Amino acid sequence: MKQQVDFDIIVIGGGIVGLASAYKIGRAHPEIRIAVLEKEDELAVHQTGHNSGVIHSGLYYKPGSTKAKTCAKGRKELLAFAKEHGIRYETCGKIIVATKKKELANFEKIFHNGVENEIEGIQRIGPDEIEELEPFCQGIAGIRVPCTGIIDFAEVTKKLAELIELEPADNKVLTSHKVLGFEKHDFFTKVVTKQGTLAGRYIINCAGLQCDRIAKMYGVETKMKIVPFRGDYYELAEEAREKVRSLIYPVPDPAFPFLGVHFTRKIDGSVECGPNAVFSFKREGYGKTDFSFRDSWDALTWRGTWKMFIKNWKYGFKEYTRAFSKKLFLQQLQRLIPSLQADDIKPGDAGVRAQAVGRGGEPIDDFRIERRGNSIHVLNAPSPAATAALAIGDYINQLATEYFKL
Repeated sequence: MKQQVDFDIIVIGGGIVGLASAYKIGRAHPEIRIAVLEKEDELAVHQTGHNSGVIHSGLYYKPGSTKAKTCAKGRKELLAFAKEHGIRYETCGKIIVATKKKELANFEKIFHNGVENEIEGIQRIGPDEIEELEPFCQGIAGIRVPCTGIIDFAEVTKKLAELIELEPADNKVLTSHKVLGFEKHDFFTKVVTKQGTLAGRYIINCAGLQCDRIAKMYGVETKMKIVPFRGDYYELAEEAREKVRSLIYPVPDPAFPFLGVHFTRKIDGSVECGPNAVFSFKREGYGKTDFSFRDSWDALTWRGTWKMFIKNWKYGFKEYTRAFSKKLFLQQLQRLIPSLQADDIKPGDAGVRAQAVGRGGEPIDDFRIERRGNSIHVLNAPSPAATAALAIGDYINQLATEYFKL
């Protein structure tokens, strides 16, 4: 006799990956009941709502990697989804600009990587073409990536939630449902939340910044830890927005797992400058002095954190000093746009990235999605997870279909 449960699948996490996964499973299996649990009062409050809104091309990712494949597939699905549902986006393109000769070797690697990943329309450009595309930007060589775009990912997430609840199986997207624990039974699991207990046959963990904790709560040994890194942004003053037409990126430092300070024109017309990348003493702390004892203890007692710090201490020190110095932040921005002045920038938003770090101090670069019994855990979904969300949802649906025998 079939065990009576509230839902067939309970998805934990109301960001874009959680909602995309629920949406894809619901479309493939309209007969099952799905619940999405979000601990905040609104959806897309953390990584989804604090990113720069870039629709990534897949340029940087290792050819053949999960990141590269899902980014390309997810980008095309995202654009089709936005068109179908009237979500505003713009395929504005971006340029990656080398400003020094020592950057050219990595510049060439990135270009060839893009060619191998079959990025549409990618081309090398010279100083004159850089100036034609971005009149205030100066560089010695550039890569033009015309298929890069911008969108509001929080708007996409909310549309996904709306569509999930339209399904005939009485699906629910529940906010203010922080997960406190699990009670496992033979054929189902009770999920204990602040709003009460829900029973589900299967669990999918898409909790982002809290994914390792949810996994541990469920009894899964992850062999990694989420180490939070805050990215602080400045914003161009309204009168200075003309200095950036689309997206301008530097050549990233291959020794560091972040892309460097760049310029991003957002879908609302504002222009973000940044981010830096500094260790955050709070997983969901968006202020420079935000602190959580629990979050700091978790990160700083993980040996992988210290191994990563030791390896990157010089870079990290520079990033941290820039976090508290507008002058130093401006100097970094002036590498790409020399005419930028202090009055042209003002403090903007911040985001916190869930960086998965292994025991050896290695930042886990590719997506990590694992199955344990009656559960699936998304343990690492870094950028371009928002761009690739619908493709990630397809993959999770495939896993769920096979392993949960849906």
